[in-house]
Amino acid sequence: MVSSVAASGVRGGLVTASAVGSVVHALTVDVEDYFQVSAFEHRVSRKDWDKHESRVVANTDRLLSLFDRCHVRGTFFVLGWVAERFPSLVHRIAKAGHEIASHGYWHRLVYDLTPEEFAKDIAASRDAICNACGVEVTAYRAPSFSIVERSLWALEVLAENGFKADSSVFPIGRHDRYGVPDAKKEVHQIETRWGVVTEFPPTLAKVGGVTVPVGGGYFRLFPRAVTSAAVRRVEAEGRPAMFYIHPWEVDPDQPRVSQVGVKSRFRHCVNLKRTHAKLEGLLNCHSFGTMAQSLAVVCGRQVGSLAESFGAREFGLCSR
Repeated sequence: MVSSVAASGVRGGLVTASAVGSVVHALTVDVEDYFQVSAFEHRVSRKDWDKHESRVVANTDRLLSLFDRCHVRGTFFVLGWVAERFPSLVHRIAKAGHEIASHGYWHRLVYDLTPEEFAKDIAASRDAICNACGVEVTAYRAPSFSIVERSLWALEVLAENGFKADSSVFPIGRHDRYGVPDAKKEVHQIETRWGVVTEFPPTLAKVGGVTVPVGGGYFRLFPRAVTSAAVRRVEAEGRPAMFYIHPWEVDPDQPRVSQVGVKSRFRHCVNLKRTHAKLEGLLNCHSFGTMAQSLAVVCGRQVGSLAESFGAREFGLCSR
């Protein structure tokens, strides 16, 4: 079993780019509703999800319109629960030329699951997505990036179940839900007993000497210049940045979940009114695309023979 990203038996070959050509940064969306976030799971039971006003369709459509206006395509990690209830949304995402990947089914933290429970969750997600749009997904992102040191066994389960790419291992420490401090920051390959999984880690930024994620709540909290500086830094190193956002982050009018702690409420609500405009500015300042586009550029110029295996159809990321 995988016990550490840097452990023996896990030979992670770095996939980095030279200074030739342009870097395409990965634009990713975790398709989930506002009441499904991990911070609210003790206030909103999964059995009650259907009782809440769903806003994921309208919010995702808002992102789709923005991406179309900016002439950019992205990778959408879709929650299986969303795909099952709103199949036409998933079909629209795919039809617009975006890539489809899995975000699990129930938005359960991986380290709270057994390997058997995790396998069932990703299978249910894959089935729901395939039924919605015909895409056989083989790329995954864990809810709240919850593949951490104690749940690295999940990479084995992903490979065993045919997944080829993952974007769940955050190379950061000092966070209450995610992070593998010694994990590699570059795109790299992890060998498991069931085959190779390509890991595409989220990008990090430096703010006053503190390392923070690029995307999500941190994108909302800090000025756009912080994210742009991080993107330029990794681009100067010849590698793509990985940026992430959620549909609910462009919805300042979403219902407020009651009896949520001050810290969780701040994380969830900070600067929601500014996210849409800030995101549009970011997309207009840098070259963004899908995960497959990022990987194809990187692999096409650095490891040639692997370029074909990093194509969209190999990853199962593409639309029909």
